[in-house]
Amino acid sequence: MGLGRMPSRDKRRCGNWGPEPDGQDSCQGLLPCSQPHACWGWGSYLALWPGEEAEDVVGRVQLYILSLFHRAVTMPHSYSALSAEQKKELCDIALRIVAPGKGILAADESVGSMAKRLSQIGVENTEENRRLYRQVLFTADDRVKKCIGGVIFFHETLYQKDDNGVPFVRTIQDKGIVVGIKVDKGVVPLAGTDGETTTQGLDGLSERCAQYKKDGADFAKWRCVLKISERTPSALAILENANVLARYASICQQNGIVPIVEPEILPDGDHDLKRCQYVTEKVLAAVYKALSDHHVYLEGTLLKPNMVTPGHACPIKYSPEEVAMATVTALRRTVPPAVPGVTFLSGGQSEEEASLNLNAINRCPLPRPWALTFSYGRALQASALNAWRGQRDNAGAATEEFIKRAEVNGLAAQGKYEGSGEDGGAAAQSLYIANHAY
Repeated sequence: MGLGRMPSRDKRRCGNWGPEPDGQDSCQGLLPCSQPHACWGWGSYLALWPGEEAEDVVGRVQLYILSLFHRAVTMPHSYSALSAEQKKELCDIALRIVAPGKGILAADESVGSMAKRLSQIGVENTEENRRLYRQVLFTADDRVKKCIGGVIFFHETLYQKDDNGVPFVRTIQDKGIVVGIKVDKGVVPLAGTDGETTTQGLDGLSERCAQYKKDGADFAKWRCVLKISERTPSALAILENANVLARYASICQQNGIVPIVEPEILPDGDHDLKRCQYVTEKVLAAVYKALSDHHVYLEGTLLKPNMVTPGHACPIKYSPEEVAMATVTALRRTVPPAVPGVTFLSGGQSEEEASLNLNAINRCPLPRPWALTFSYGRALQASALNAWRGQRDNAGAATEEFIKRAEVNGLAAQGKYEGSGEDGGAAAQSLYIANHAY
C-alpha cells in the first residue's frame, strides 16, 4: 500500500494528514482541506480498515515511520564532508596509536605546568631545561616502540632538537611512533555558572592544524574540564564543553589530524564511585551526541576520559576491580563501538595505581569493543623526573625509569600486569593536584 503524495515543503499541512482507507489520495494534509471526509489522523493508522488483517496495520505504521526516517536522513548536510581517502588515513592513524599493548605519552605540559614540575626538583624553568627534560623521554631506546604508540607534544617542543641537532619530531617518527600536538589554549570561566569552565582556542584552529600537519603531527589533543559538586556539572557546562569538543574534532579531521577528545572530570571532591559513574555517563553521552551533530567520523577519533574513580577526599576506598567495572559499564552505555580506542588519563593517580586500574579494566569480564589503553603524563614521568633532577649525569637513569613505566603500562593495556609488589617508593606516591590545569 502506497503512502500517497508527500506535500510540498512550502505549503501548510493538516495535522491529521493520511491516506483514505479506499486507497485513494486524501487531501494530503494541505490546507485548506476541501474533502468532505475530513482528514485521517493517527487513529486511521492504528485501526483496522474494512477487509484488513492485523498485519496490514503493522505494515502501514512501518511505512509511515520509514517515511519519517527518509526525511531525517535526507536533511541538508547530514553527511560527512570527508572523502574515502581522508577517512582511511584518519582510521589508520588512530589504529596505529592504539595498537595492542601501545598507549600514549602525554608530554604536552605547558610552560606554566613545567614550572610546577621543575620547581619540585629545584630546577629553573628555562627553555633549555625544558628541552633537556623532554630529551630524557624522547631519546629512550627501541624498547619503547612496543609500548608507546603516540607522543603528544607542546607547541614549543614540536620545534626543538636534541643535542645532536635532530628534531624531536624526527626522533619520535624514526621509532615508528605517531606525533601529536596539544591545540587548545586552556580553560576559561564559563559565565553564569558556579566556577565552571569552557576551553578556548577554536579561533584560527584550522590554520594551526594545517601547519601542524605539515610539521609532522598526525593527531591532536583538546582538553575540556568538568567538576563534580552538589551543583556541578551543570547542564550548561556539559553542553558547552561537548559542543566545543565536537567543533575541534571536526576541524582536526578536515586537516587530516586525528582528534583526541578529552572531557576530563576532575577527581576533586568527596563524591563516591557511583556519583562519578553517573556524571561520567551523562558527560560522555552529551559528547557523542555533539560529535554526531557535527558529523565527526568516529573511526578517525580517540577518546581520552577519566577512569571512574571516587573523589580524592572520598572516605571509601575502592578496589581496582570495582573501578574497572564502573569504568567499563560507563563506557558501554555511552561510547559507540566505532571508536577505535579509549586512552585513559591518569587523573592524579600514582604511577602504580594508574597501572593497576588500567590492568583491571582490561581484565573486566564485560565485552569491550575498543582498545582500552593509556594516555599518561605524570603517571609515566614522575619517577623519571625525580631521577633526573636537572643533572645531565642522571639522564640515563631517568630514561630507564621512563622505559620501566612505559613497559608496565604496555602490559596493563593487555591485562597482563601483575603489579610491582611494592607498597612504597616513588611509583606509589599520589600525583593528585587540586583543580589541575595544564
